[in-house]
Amino acid sequence: MILALTVIGVIVVLALLGLFVFGLRRRLIQRSGGTFDCSLRWDVAPSPASPPGAALPAGNTGSTAVATEPGGKGWIYGVARYNGDRVEWFRVFSYAPRPRRVLRRGAIEVVERRSPEGEEELALLSDSIVLTCRAAGTPVELAMSEDALTGFLAWLEAAPPGQRVNVA
Repeated sequence: MILALTVIGVIVVLALLGLFVFGLRRRLIQRSGGTFDCSLRWDVAPSPASPPGAALPAGNTGSTAVATEPGGKGWIYGVARYNGDRVEWFRVFSYAPRPRRVLRRGAIEVVERRSPEGEEELALLSDSIVLTCRAAGTPVELAMSEDALTGFLAWLEAAPPGQRVNVA
């Protein structure tokens, strides 16, 4: 009986310690400021219905479009942080102290923005806007709130003189 209570007590303490470390990590990421909630879908595969170089949908002003597979699969919830000319993206459910992805301002090309569709509405936060980009040639989608999107686009446009920025 005492052994069972000891084991249960150790499990409860370890669970609480794990939750504390999650909270501490989030505080350390936010300590330098400039953070926002941002879901990410990296290396988005083009859908078979829209081959590379296909015509753009009406109203799209970008030079190319990244058509994605339907559904809300592949989204990972995270926190992004501005750090100079980079946006560092951290997974929320991770103990890693380093960012999982780093997006450099000069390598980000915004293709389009849209509202979540279908299953994406369930996979993303309720007020999310999906921003389709290319980061160093790799298709990537970012989902963030309208306020975070305004800040992100302003950060992209505020590049130092002489740096190439493409915001659709």
